[in-house]
Amino acid sequence: MEPVYRGLGRCVCCFWLAVAFDIVGLLVLLIGVFVNVFFYDLLIYAGAIVIFLSLIWWVFWYSGNIEVPPAELEDDVGLLKKDKGALSGIGGAVRRLSSRVSSGIRTSLRRNGAPSGTLADRTRRSAGGPPVVEQVSVAMATMTPQEDTPHSTVSSVASCDVEMPHTTTETSPT
Repeated sequence: MEPVYRGLGRCVCCFWLAVAFDIVGLLVLLIGVFVNVFFYDLLIYAGAIVIFLSLIWWVFWYSGNIEVPPAELEDDVGLLKKDKGALSGIGGAVRRLSSRVSSGIRTSLRRNGAPSGTLADRTRRSAGGPPVVEQVSVAMATMTPQEDTPHSTVSSVASCDVEMPHTTTETSPT
């Protein structure tokens, strides 16, 4: 036999915590507004924050008192009626299809690792092969300025021609 809840419902503790937070927050807020102290702004903000935090307890109390009849929970938590069978009709076919698709996606993600966000990676994965990793080599060299006039240098990096301007640094006497 289920207990009968009256008045405040099942989550009485959350209700009283919400009321206590509201009362304390309102008192702190009103003290900050009406009492002449040098830290009144701290009291006003603290009271408002405590009242805001009471919303958490109100949501817990409200959501804890929502009653859903077991007939409506059938599809949500897997409680299927005995006389209907586990999978029947169009609903059963849709449920089987959904289960197959989601399990296929899960096994694909486990096999290939987490999908990356680039379009090229997605097209490589959809082609059926493993993801291709490209390496980019970067050549760096220390250069000394040979003349004060700016000129362009052409360097070959990974079979690409990139023009980079030559720059010089001027120092002022101190």
